Amino acid sequence: MVELKRGKQPVNHWNDMTAITNFLLSFFFSFSGSLTPGTINMTAVQLGLERKTKIIWRLALGAAVMEYVYAFLAVKFESIITSSPVVVKNFHLLAAIVMILLGILNIRSASNPSPLFQKFNDSGFRRGLILGIFNPLAMPYWIAITAYLRSQHWVDFSTPLKLHSFLFGVSAGVFTLLNLVGFFSGKVIVLFQHNTFIKKIPGIILLLFGLYALARYIILLYSGN
Repeated sequence: MVELKRGKQPVNHWNDMTAITNFLLSFFFSFSGSLTPGTINMTAVQLGLERKTKIIWRLALGAAVMEYVYAFLAVKFESIITSSPVVVKNFHLLAAIVMILLGILNIRSASNPSPLFQKFNDSGFRRGLILGIFNPLAMPYWIAITAYLRSQHWVDFSTPLKLHSFLFGVSAGVFTLLNLVGFFSGKVIVLFQHNTFIKKIPGIILLLFGLYALARYIILLYSGN
């Protein structure tokens, strides 16, 4: 009996292309989504204005790690989270509180920083992690994005490679954006080195957005009733 030789298995390039597509799509939505003023990118602006370039990339790395975690939870538990309106609503309340508190702290510290805030202000990776944890808008954002991409059949999470290529794109997008924000903020401050008000602008923006988010939450709360 003649034994037939087994030929080489055909290489499946589709998995590789899907992983690349996942990465590029998540990078784009992560980068563009991070353009909206929030706790993390306003902190990158603050550090850029203070010309603390070495701290910015560590901040970006910490934030990228937490963005990875939030995106993973959004992909895995999308249906569970969206089925509870109370959870989604409280994300917006928490975001408003965090932005208001950080806005007030940034405005006060611009002229007279306390030792505790100064220590926190000089931290990098840990600061990025903490701000990433208290960035509740990340979860609703990635729930909405993944739901949309899935509905269009543009992404596929059926294998670990495809899933983690998407998540790495998420981290790479926010990491790139934060470093660019810090870099260009550092270039701008050269023109206004002795203007204290410029350093207060990120805090003022955070405070205004926090008050807006809180007002929107209250309106939605009472309109729901």
